[in-house]
Amino acid sequence: MATRAVIIEDEPFARQALKDFLAETDWVELAGEADNGPDAVRLLGELRPQLVFLDVQMPGLSGLQVLEQIDYEPTVIFTTAHDEYAVRAFEFGAIDYLLKPFGRARFRKTLNRARARLESAKSASDATLRERTESAQAEKLTRLFVRDRERILPLSIDDISRLEASDDYVIVHANGRKFMVGLTLHEFEQRLPSDRFRRVHRSHIINLDCVVSIEPFDRRLIIKMRDGSEVLASRNASQSLRDLIA
Repeated sequence: MATRAVIIEDEPFARQALKDFLAETDWVELAGEADNGPDAVRLLGELRPQLVFLDVQMPGLSGLQVLEQIDYEPTVIFTTAHDEYAVRAFEFGAIDYLLKPFGRARFRKTLNRARARLESAKSASDATLRERTESAQAEKLTRLFVRDRERILPLSIDDISRLEASDDYVIVHANGRKFMVGLTLHEFEQRLPSDRFRRVHRSHIINLDCVVSIEPFDRRLIIKMRDGSEVLASRNASQSLRDLIA
């Protein structure tokens, strides 16, 4: 997938040079251009390109002011006719700067540096996403181990009809029995599959697969469970449950 880039440059000669050099590059797609600061802010907000060629001095806003007004951090290559801006450019995280007038060789060197930065950032992002996904999957409950007198029993979440907060513990209702578990209701809410288990009250989580019927009660709902119990949903949860009704 090509890297999207934009050129923000008010000097026609420099802008054309950037376009010509980019046309020789197969991994970059030119997505847009701007020649002043306010248009640059709008362009970056709409396109959110990964790579930005940004002039330092422009009408309306400087390149540095443009970066202050956007809400993400693209890879930036500054273009400038004055090398004294280089220090400020690097303070803003620029990968490099092109001193005008620049040639093809200098452009390619800068672009190679940008490509390395982009690939490194993508690898880091992919690794973080993978770690978060694996962590989330690892934390999702598929079974519990509960105490039954002197024994420890495995309990599948499929057998749980509802969970009820009780001080620092949670009462797990499963297979017509009750088990005390040393987790909070919030921890259960985070770790149970959200498509099946729904928190319907500050003190109750229900298994939607174990619901027999739902009936209105004042502005709330009474949920009748397969084990014969009834749970009165909070007002917010009642509205959420109504959204499930076709």
